[in-house]
Amino acid sequence: MKITLQTYQFRRERLMAALPDNSVVVIRNGELAVRNNDCDYEFRPDSSFYYLTGFSEPSAYAIISGQGDLTLVSLPKDPEKEQWDGFRYGVEGAIQEFGATQAFALEALDDTLSTALDGADCLVYCFADQMLREQLAVCRDGLAARVRLGAQAPVQLLDVTNYVAEMRLRKDAEEIAIMEAAAQISVEAHKQAMRSVKPGLKEYQLEAELNYVFMKSGARQPAYNNIVASGSNACVLHYIKNDEDIKDGDLVLIDAGAELSCYASDITRTFPANGKFSEPQAALYQLVLDAYQDGMKELTVGNPYEACHNAAVKTLTTGLVQLGLLSGEVDTLIESKAYRDFYMHNTGHWLGLDVHDFGVYKLAGESRALEEGMVLTIEPGLYVSEDNLKVDPKWRGIGIRIEDDVLITASGPYVLTHGLAKEISEIEALMAEAHSIR
Repeated sequence: MKITLQTYQFRRERLMAALPDNSVVVIRNGELAVRNNDCDYEFRPDSSFYYLTGFSEPSAYAIISGQGDLTLVSLPKDPEKEQWDGFRYGVEGAIQEFGATQAFALEALDDTLSTALDGADCLVYCFADQMLREQLAVCRDGLAARVRLGAQAPVQLLDVTNYVAEMRLRKDAEEIAIMEAAAQISVEAHKQAMRSVKPGLKEYQLEAELNYVFMKSGARQPAYNNIVASGSNACVLHYIKNDEDIKDGDLVLIDAGAELSCYASDITRTFPANGKFSEPQAALYQLVLDAYQDGMKELTVGNPYEACHNAAVKTLTTGLVQLGLLSGEVDTLIESKAYRDFYMHNTGHWLGLDVHDFGVYKLAGESRALEEGMVLTIEPGLYVSEDNLKVDPKWRGIGIRIEDDVLITASGPYVLTHGLAKEISEIEALMAEAHSIR
């Protein structure tokens, strides 16, 4: 699945329309990163660079000007290097395949930047990109030194980040189609993990089931490091060791999502290794599921972003009091954030080209209103650490999270990760069916 050249062009036009007149945008795609000795990590393009160009080769620069005109500066064709490292588009490919108005080989970068910036009033780039910042400073200094010869360096500097973040926050139809495809690949991977789990496996053996489904379905890599956490490991929010034994009686928390065409999916499910929730596990799981359902009701156009989190927190806190893990008045416990001993993260985040996607959550100090086309996760959880001596031992070492990807639409929330069991009875039935087939 691909984004069309017309869509990339439209994005660049929208960006330039939002900027001051006579602006020039310069963004960089990053470099290959060394894994060890002479081996590199597989290259993954910068999300905003890819969003505006669709170009995925390393060491590339994009210069955007006028009404969205694109100049690409990239590695040149080189048969000898391509023999070793693979195909390059080069100058001609940049124009023919990516709609660039102009294209130049990387060795022409300095001259190309100088020409592009000479006479511009405003330079727009990512302030956090130190390498690019230094390159542009040298270019502007060079133009300033030639001012008596008629050169003119940009006098206004703007950070491109917030402009692109606002654009990326609202997904178009092509993006939504890719994200739902990625989500459904992830759904199948989680089903495979639920069917495959049994006490005695290593966590990484279950992780292998996820990666197998991802890759055979066209998603060459996960969107983030897979979390396969059994037992008390599930109380570590970003547990990625994935190397311990899965024991009888453990819950297994899997937080994993496929990346497809650079777009992320993000799912978490928690299920019993032996196919049956214990009574304490079921009680906490049902509480998290209730919080999920109450939070989902708030994911409607016009509602504040934080309404989902607030609803989930109220449900969780009320339930923790009823189960005896907290004591006191619910409103007081929420105000004092006492629930954070058991629930210490937010109930979701934006999702897109990054798993924690661009976009601010507040505008003018207030939680921003949800709009059509926004995609976010909903992911309440509860985590009772083994060393929490304030609670009954039956609760200790239980970690639970339930997470789905949700598109905001005019008719209500649409779950992109549809079709994956969440109810206790559904999970136990799926696992029982798998065990009967073995």
